[in-house]
Amino acid sequence: MDKIERTLGQLFSGRDFEKEYNTLKEKVLQYEPIRAFLNEHKDDVTEQLINQNLSNLYEFMTQDEQFRAKKETLMPGYAPKLVINGEFITVTYYPTPEKIEADKRKSVERRIRSLYMPKQILEASLDHFYTDEEERQRALVEAFDFLEHYSKDSSERVKGLYIHGNFGTGKSYLLGALARELALRGVTTTLVYLPEFMREIKQSISDNTVSEKIEFAKETEVLMLDDIGAEAMTAWTRDEVLGAILQFRMQEELPTFFSSNYNMKQLESHLTFTQNGMEEQLKARRIMERIRFLSKEVQLEGKNRRK
Repeated sequence: MDKIERTLGQLFSGRDFEKEYNTLKEKVLQYEPIRAFLNEHKDDVTEQLINQNLSNLYEFMTQDEQFRAKKETLMPGYAPKLVINGEFITVTYYPTPEKIEADKRKSVERRIRSLYMPKQILEASLDHFYTDEEERQRALVEAFDFLEHYSKDSSERVKGLYIHGNFGTGKSYLLGALARELALRGVTTTLVYLPEFMREIKQSISDNTVSEKIEFAKETEVLMLDDIGAEAMTAWTRDEVLGAILQFRMQEELPTFFSSNYNMKQLESHLTFTQNGMEEQLKARRIMERIRFLSKEVQLEGKNRRK
């Protein structure tokens, strides 16, 4: 015990704590944002209140200096603010505009789930969808018509869109832009690049995760199947995978979108012929009945914008 006392005595020897305290207090009270705060609340602030809360004032000064210098504060993304709370002056932290925007962006991103979709599609925006051709204008009108009538809390059934056209006309981009707009409205959307999804489904047979992946696509709030018809279709993937997903969504009346290089008539022909060369018109027709029930056909032609 004697050793500790001697050590403390040496540590604080020669220090004038009252002088240090007054120097710190003067520095704090000269800090312009604190001066402005005290002046604003001069009817409520006393010398005693200042003395009792000098540590909080000091915290505000140091954190505000860090924030204004764009350096990391105790709470990154938040700015300090002084508040009088009864007999205390406290420091609160409020989110900066950048923090609010970042949180909003993350919230949107959480509501857009994707499988094998490129980044630029996930960042698409209806504001940037070109309308320099008449068919593009009509497609955009159909997109806004869906947004106007769809509500996740409504019992009214609203069809999705079956967007078809040549390569590079913006079909996938329009789906991505719709997904982002829905996310801003609190709606969760899943975008699936169908050819890659089907390939993974086949690979999942070995680890018994086929059902899990099908359920993921079946039950999402809004489903968008990109590039239907481009996949190497078999009777099994057509009937047990695509058919099961569409049947569930038709029964539950869940919004479903498609993009394709084929129009609906051409897609039916594509679905009729499996890789084994077997013609199964009835099964293909059943798939198309579900697609027609779920979506409205929209043509999107124009120049190839990938060039």
